[in-house]
Amino acid sequence: MNEKHLSSQFDSDMNGVSSQLMEMGGLVETQIQRVITALANFSLSLVNDVIETEGKVNAMEVAIDHALTAVVARRQPAARDLRLLLAISKITTNLERAGDEADKIARRVRSIVEGGDARKMPIGDLRLASDLASGLIHRALDAFARLDLDAAVSILKEDDLIDQEFKGFTRKLITYMMEDPRTISSSLDLLFIAKAIERIGDHAKNIAEFIIYIVKGTDVRHSSLLHIESVVH
Repeated sequence: MNEKHLSSQFDSDMNGVSSQLMEMGGLVETQIQRVITALANFSLSLVNDVIETEGKVNAMEVAIDHALTAVVARRQPAARDLRLLLAISKITTNLERAGDEADKIARRVRSIVEGGDARKMPIGDLRLASDLASGLIHRALDAFARLDLDAAVSILKEDDLIDQEFKGFTRKLITYMMEDPRTISSSLDLLFIAKAIERIGDHAKNIAEFIIYIVKGTDVRHSSLLHIESVVH
């Protein structure tokens, strides 16, 4: 079997795995969007949809892992092909964990809806952060599909915006709790949700770093943005 034929088979295998990854990413995006809408509208039906979707996301993670293992066994990839496999495995894990955060938010939203104590709290302030997080996940998947280094660097830069939103929201909740101790329980619920949204942004950032690893062969995790830009350019 000639090298070209082996290469075409590997490409076919990876196209299948990449399609599964993009489908999984779409499910996670939907989870994030629905769970914040559930909070804004106090919708238990949307909460249940998010929790149900988590099972599908978990199943897709397992399926992708099995597919990757099969590719390694059949093709014995090396160099960039091996980096691609390793990075897809890591990206899949980050998507699953982002889905976990959406699931955690959904369960906390259920508690809020059933308690009814958070209706006068600044829930709307979480919308911007959640839109940013969902948008970063979407862009990270798009950057992966195109192996776009510039898009990956842009995602790393914009993750700071979510961190800033989280810090601002935390300050606002502290003010609420100081002015009215009766809001402490609701504030802690919303703080939990805000932190989960921040973590989703972190997972998008991780995906962007693995895109750089695929293309450049350099592990840029825990590196400064200045160093990452030097690696890319």
